[in-house]
Amino acid sequence: MASVLVLNGLVLYAAEMLRKRAAEGSANDEKITELGWMRSFGIGCVQALALVPGFSRTGVAMTGGLLSGLSHENAARFSFLLATPLIAAAAVLKLPEVFKGGDTSAALVGALCAAIAAWFSVRFLVRYFETKTLKPFALYCVVAGILALIVLH
Repeated sequence: MASVLVLNGLVLYAAEMLRKRAAEGSANDEKITELGWMRSFGIGCVQALALVPGFSRTGVAMTGGLLSGLSHENAARFSFLLATPLIAAAAVLKLPEVFKGGDTSAALVGALCAAIAAWFSVRFLVRYFETKTLKPFALYCVVAGILALIVLH
């Protein structure tokens, strides 16, 4: 898995180097809807790389967005939009288990805390990508993967 983390970092870095330059300006839904269904489908297909342990779902979805001509901010927003149905479906599938156990207060508090943390995380990352790139995350993945390979082998 450590080698896949290195590969994930290389994919993120390559996306930065190969990306189509997006028109500057603020992120908005209009730019995302201009993608069309073919490019949107392509971004979703790239997201399938995240099925391999060690690949970041958000990172590869952003990679697809960058290569489709989206700005960093729009690629991040689109990536989070892609995650929403997955998260909702997982929650619906797990709800029966939560309510089967009896006292659900701990689960509800945990869900509320997770929702708040997710909101702040998404807000931070979208603001970060207004002016920044994936390069720091790519470097982190490569270094962490190499360190893991050294320590674990």
